[in-house]
Amino acid sequence: MGDSTVTSLGGREEAAPHSVTAGRPPGPLHRLRAPRRPRLWFEILLIAVSYWTYSLIRNAVPEQKAEALRNADWIWRAEHQLGIAVEQSVNHAANSVTWLIIGMNYYYATLHFVVTLGVLVWLYRSHPGRYAATRMVLFATTGVALVGYYLYPLAPPRLMNGADFVDTVVVHQTWGSMASGDLKNMSNQYAAMPSMHIGWSLWCGLTIFALATVPWVRVLGLLYPAATLVVIVATANHFWLDAVGGLLCLAFGFTVTRLWYGSLPYTLPRTIPTHQTPPPLLPKQA
Repeated sequence: MGDSTVTSLGGREEAAPHSVTAGRPPGPLHRLRAPRRPRLWFEILLIAVSYWTYSLIRNAVPEQKAEALRNADWIWRAEHQLGIAVEQSVNHAANSVTWLIIGMNYYYATLHFVVTLGVLVWLYRSHPGRYAATRMVLFATTGVALVGYYLYPLAPPRLMNGADFVDTVVVHQTWGSMASGDLKNMSNQYAAMPSMHIGWSLWCGLTIFALATVPWVRVLGLLYPAATLVVIVATANHFWLDAVGGLLCLAFGFTVTRLWYGSLPYTLPRTIPTHQTPPPLLPKQA
């Protein structure tokens, strides 16, 4: 693929926008918003600092246990009125199959980070022209989620009083979850809304589906957030409506990036465009 083409979501190569391929050097505003070649050391530092900051702010938000439990009761009642309150049935059904629920516990504890980092590395190596914009979607999504944690503390179903949910991590002693052992004291247990397991997994799934060229990989991209939705409900870590919150945060992330770059990240050139030499000036006619 040449530097003067972009790939549409349908896989077709199209001419890049005039602002990308124009012969004259870009102006200051365009230089600010145009994709730049990512630098490995900067990206590693940025991701590390950003995740540290996210964890610090998320865990610094007051747990507000009483309010979080009241909000959980309200969510549960609202879902009953909407006819979608099936979390408890899913939780009990999954818990009845020991190998399945243990696998889901480890899925919840690990893939959230592993797959997201894997997609970032793939973007960095294979789609450098789209990397910064796609990363911005993820960062904006996560940033607005922090606002949700602060404004709307919410207990997960497994911590509700009298709702008969099974805390699958505690029951099966799953290692590695931020909800188990001493790790639960390092993580705010009442920050369930919005679900960043959904926000991040859907970001991964859409990115893989939009940019991968192998059909079965694209299918896996779509299956990943769907499987994550089942896992967060089966393990009683989230309500369905928490997933809706994660979806809204992701929509915000795409909106911010669309306004900043002038297009969706997946439609930007795959590689970083090089500045073309401007054509020589024609002599003025007498």
